[in-house]
Amino acid sequence: MKGEVISTTGQLVGTVLAVQANFYRVQLDLEDTETQGRGDTESFFSASPRLTISVSSTPPILLCTRRTRLKKIGQQVMVGDRVVVEEPDWAGGRGAIADVLARQTELDRPPIANANQILLVFAVADPPLEPYQLSRFLVKAESTDLDVLLCLNKSDLVSPEEQQQINDRLLAWGYQPLFISVKNQLNIDQAAKHLSNKITVIAGPSGVGKSSLINALIPNTNLRVGEVSGKLARGRHTTRHVELFELPSGGLLADTPGFNQPDLDCPPEELAHYFPEVRERLAGANCRFSDCLHRDEPDCAVRGNWERYQHYLEFLDEAIARQTLLNQQADPESTLKLKTKGKGQSQYEPKLESKKYRRLSRRTQLQALQDLYQDEE
Repeated sequence: MKGEVISTTGQLVGTVLAVQANFYRVQLDLEDTETQGRGDTESFFSASPRLTISVSSTPPILLCTRRTRLKKIGQQVMVGDRVVVEEPDWAGGRGAIADVLARQTELDRPPIANANQILLVFAVADPPLEPYQLSRFLVKAESTDLDVLLCLNKSDLVSPEEQQQINDRLLAWGYQPLFISVKNQLNIDQAAKHLSNKITVIAGPSGVGKSSLINALIPNTNLRVGEVSGKLARGRHTTRHVELFELPSGGLLADTPGFNQPDLDCPPEELAHYFPEVRERLAGANCRFSDCLHRDEPDCAVRGNWERYQHYLEFLDEAIARQTLLNQQADPESTLKLKTKGKGQSQYEPKLESKKYRRLSRRTQLQALQDLYQDEE
């Protein structure tokens, strides 16, 4: 995303496009100046101790390291961060990140800074649209406090009548979906208008056409495209890391690894606010109790006949169970411990309090052998 260049002695400001091991791809900001000469890159990066950039067509990208000072203070550098770059080596395309500017927004999963909105992509067919899965993604997207755009791909695979039914259903949920077809180039230009001059995070299950959509929005990106598994009717993961791509109309688009079941890690009392239907009901009336969880409390303004109410109850049970386990984990007298199983899954298991169940460290075993040898002498 092009912005104002900060021209100081040997310092530039840019945006982190990708994180690769311990290196960061940083796209520098540029602005057109009133200088008439626009020689080659070498000519206008030299001469003056005060660095002034006036090239405009393609912003330079440097492969940067992070200063040791940032590492010592624990300053993480994320995709989307606005950073200060020092000592640029234009010939080698290298630089060093000296500082990270204040973030406007921050996401943990995926780790992206300064995003403005989330573009949630689903398919209406192949794989089939699953209301429960879609609802889970929408709640997770709402919990980020970013604007949410819902885009439904592969609309060429359903009839106009089916498309209208899906549209009416999602309007009742509080969302106006945009139906597209990457294959037939349907409404791709409409999707691009929503992304102009913003940092957008594209998310959704695997196999719905996220990489294909990015390839259509940004020519020459050439992201790898996967197919849908015939047995599971689910997509295969093709995106392995987070990366920002510059849109032709301005703005940046963040591709993220696909996943089928996002975690719901919000407190139980906040969950209801991530449903537009609940917000609409609470705007017209209030529940009797300020801490109402909208289950079986009397005089509840939310409980009622709306389609996703059952989804809300299931998500609420999950949030309550998670909160209960977190409280037990925080209690030093708790008998549970958290164990990670991989692939984003975890479970709680009983702690082994007795020392007889604990394996001795090699250092302790070695010390015991040395003591035994000394005693024999």
